[in-house]
Amino acid sequence: MQKGIIAKKIGMTQIFDETGKVIPVTVVEAGPCVVVQVKTVENDGYAAVQLGYGDKKAARVNKPMKGHFDKANAGYKRTLKEFRLENSTLEAGALVKADTFAVGDIVDVSGTSKGKGFQGAIKRHNQHRLKETHGTGPVHRQAGSMGACSSPSRIYKGKGMAGHMGAEKVTVQNLEIVKVDAENDLIAIKGAIPGPKGGIVTIVDSVKA
Repeated sequence: MQKGIIAKKIGMTQIFDETGKVIPVTVVEAGPCVVVQVKTVENDGYAAVQLGYGDKKAARVNKPMKGHFDKANAGYKRTLKEFRLENSTLEAGALVKADTFAVGDIVDVSGTSKGKGFQGAIKRHNQHRLKETHGTGPVHRQAGSMGACSSPSRIYKGKGMAGHMGAEKVTVQNLEIVKVDAENDLIAIKGAIPGPKGGIVTIVDSVKA
């Protein structure tokens, strides 16, 4: 990983390239992020950079975190994320802005997906339903048999059942950066990314590109 930044999802729109082809994009407000801490192999056992994003009132910061922020003279930040950047030259207090990425870069975007609450097997696992006629009754959307009764006398792990859906970390890989507006700290990423509008995401170099 060479580059990384914290961003806020603004929403989706579409832009046109030079040939008139329409491109669906997600616009994110990327940074400015401040380097709160630089971790080294000598001190911490691994190399990483901790970035902070979004201002926070001093009254809402506890004393240990105040000392952590004051040490870097970074101001009080709402979100902290750590990036395993290789051969980074960033120092505590430095700013990371949207122009750290360029048009054409391939990135991975991670965020928390939208929470769907408790959902049935059809919505959660794309299972089929029974017919809704000829006495099927009130069970046409239920999951059906869980397995044999006498052997193995239990439900196998991984069985698709009803339960809590969404609100988990999701990473979408190999997305292309289509446009960078460094003046307004905006990045347009081709395709969809996880989470709702206003959700916090991390953007890093693609591990497969």
